[in-house]
Amino acid sequence: MIETLHGGAESYSRTELCRALGVSRSGLYDHRAKAQRPRRLQDKELAKEIELLFSQSRRTYGARRLQRMLRRKAIRCGRNRLVRLMRELGLQAVQKRRFRPKTTQSSHQVAIAPNRLNQLLEPPSAPNQVWCADLTYLPSQQDGWLYLAAELDLCSKRVAGWKLSSSLAAPLVQEAFERAVKLWSVCPVLHHSDRGIQYASSSFRELLNFYQVIPSMSRQACCYDNAVMESFWATLKTECFHGQIPLNFEHAQALLFDYIETFYNPTRLHSSLGYLSPIEFENSLFSPTKRPNLYEHLSAFSKPDHGPQTTRTKLLRKNRAFSRSGSPLNRGQARGRARLPNFGIWAKG
Repeated sequence: MIETLHGGAESYSRTELCRALGVSRSGLYDHRAKAQRPRRLQDKELAKEIELLFSQSRRTYGARRLQRMLRRKAIRCGRNRLVRLMRELGLQAVQKRRFRPKTTQSSHQVAIAPNRLNQLLEPPSAPNQVWCADLTYLPSQQDGWLYLAAELDLCSKRVAGWKLSSSLAAPLVQEAFERAVKLWSVCPVLHHSDRGIQYASSSFRELLNFYQVIPSMSRQACCYDNAVMESFWATLKTECFHGQIPLNFEHAQALLFDYIETFYNPTRLHSSLGYLSPIEFENSLFSPTKRPNLYEHLSAFSKPDHGPQTTRTKLLRKNRAFSRSGSPLNRGQARGRARLPNFGIWAKG
């Protein structure tokens, strides 16, 4: 209608057109000046910032995370205004598909560890107390199914280590764990996983025993005991691949490295961490190389069937010495120390 009023001014006066259409002349001129008002000019500047941040987030941030990023730049913007501008710009974050996780095939006769994670009196309060582990399947166009194993810090949600392979054998999870230990120069106190044959294998049990890490496994047919990893897989498959299937092994490896090492760990905001990235969250606490003492939170170690009190006291002393050193032991040093005794840690499932 406004275009009609402006276009018909050659044949009729604007006064006559406004009277015929029931519009006031002051309203017509006010509408013409709207584009130059401070609010509209601010919207144009905000739109540029929103498009830039949305692109930097790899089209994964919604209104809440974009609002936090704007605050980091000292730009105040209300949620409703941000939603309106995103709608006008046609910006919509990628959405996770509905997913019902499947339980792991645990019908094997290999020894399993009890669920010590649910015995903690409180959630982990520092990095490197508890690592959660799992593996998932990734399709490729040329190389068929690929398998990805990862280690995730339960406190900071940092991906400590990961490994992609075309084989589902036990070395896949072992290399993922060893990569995490070598990369961050620290090992966790407690390691939680499902009951998969890879994590229950003798080789992986020996690896945890070598680094003196306490094992923990989910309950049978209960994937929600490892819900943090299931949530991470859903996030990774949505934000890393954007619904596309990688061409081959090398293509998937490059996509995963770019997502995990350059975006997820150092940049991606987590609402559960106060809208900080995993690295920012750890830096806000203290140095992640310190190995906190978690033994007092494990009620399983207070039971009398786990050996005499002298053995437990020696373990606590060694753990405190490890924490004070601030650096991990190499294999040569570890061989000189007494390994973690196998006092009922593993049991037949």
